[in-house]
Amino acid sequence: MSLRSLRFMTAGESHGPMLVGILEGLPAGTPIDVPAINADLERRMGGYGRGKRMKIEHDRARFVAGIRHGHALGSPIAYLIENRDWTNWQHVMGSEPLETGSPAGDSRRITRPRPGHADLAGGLKFDRSDLRDILERASARETAARVAAGALCKMFLAQLDLQIASHVIRIGEAGLEPDTSLSAQVVLERADKSLVRCADALTEAAMIAAIDSASDSLDTLGGTFEVIAINVPPGLGSHTQWDLKLDGRIAQAMMSIPAQKAVEIGDAIWAAGQTGSVVHDPIHFDPEKGGFHRPSNHAGGLEGGITCGGEVRVRVFMKPLSTLRQPLPSVDILDGEPAEAVVQRSDVCAVPAAAVVGEAMLALTIADACMEKFGGDSIGETKRNYASYLQQVGRFPPRSP
Repeated sequence: MSLRSLRFMTAGESHGPMLVGILEGLPAGTPIDVPAINADLERRMGGYGRGKRMKIEHDRARFVAGIRHGHALGSPIAYLIENRDWTNWQHVMGSEPLETGSPAGDSRRITRPRPGHADLAGGLKFDRSDLRDILERASARETAARVAAGALCKMFLAQLDLQIASHVIRIGEAGLEPDTSLSAQVVLERADKSLVRCADALTEAAMIAAIDSASDSLDTLGGTFEVIAINVPPGLGSHTQWDLKLDGRIAQAMMSIPAQKAVEIGDAIWAAGQTGSVVHDPIHFDPEKGGFHRPSNHAGGLEGGITCGGEVRVRVFMKPLSTLRQPLPSVDILDGEPAEAVVQRSDVCAVPAAAVVGEAMLALTIADACMEKFGGDSIGETKRNYASYLQQVGRFPPRSP
């Protein structure tokens, strides 16, 4: 993922030796708490409905560059997350050339693509007869590396008094009422205490029952989660070019998470059926409250591709997972004959885990926008620039030429 002021990239396959991540652009001196990063990795592994793979792995980030004595150096930060399951897959996923006729060449070969997965499209694009070459990288296992990078960005954002939170609002047909909007404080206090990361106890019980029912039917479930960026200043992003608009950048970041099919910022779906006089957030000025403020936030904290101050709220819609224990009709790509899709080890529901990944992607995007706006080679310089900017936007009337 190429960001504008931060640069972030991952490498690794689902059953390869490890995942690799590099994050460049965090200011020197940013405090780094490795146990907190590993705690986020554990949050991603949790959630009711996860599969057996999460009982094998024990994700921990091992930092090999860019951090010294608990602080970022300002140089690229590199880390590794080992795949414990690699010991069971070395003969399948090894990098060494195979001898002619080696049985490992056909071991766990995949030729029956799963509807809804990247198997077939990727196989056609890259001209592969073994679709494992596609699914190993397309797997959501890669998101563990994103969560580690997002945790690093959360530590940077905390220096600017910004927080990121998430919660699950729907799994299958079980969810909060459409007009329910939980406060960020409630989400922070309750979500991580829930097996499905739902901040409402009654809805949590309904979600768990829905997952149990899908599991009994050998099926899978998707759902919806919300990610909230708290205490975001006005002025991040820009209206001046299409690719600088922050809402577009956030949407792309969320849609890049495997299995996510739609993004809503603020109350966009509701707003599409209303009149403008009902939808748009009135503007008030109160010097005692720090200047401009809004009594509502239907816009989700963004107007014209620019943050307008307060909370940024993003809802993300996840499809049911494409690996079914009762497989759908497919074909064998070697002969075109009808066949059942391959069955791979998977989850019944991964919406709670996807919410944690969503936190990471929002943290990466907001941190990138902050560095774009405020700059700074050291965290002290960035914080001084930020403080100066807050003084500027708090003045009224504006000092224009």
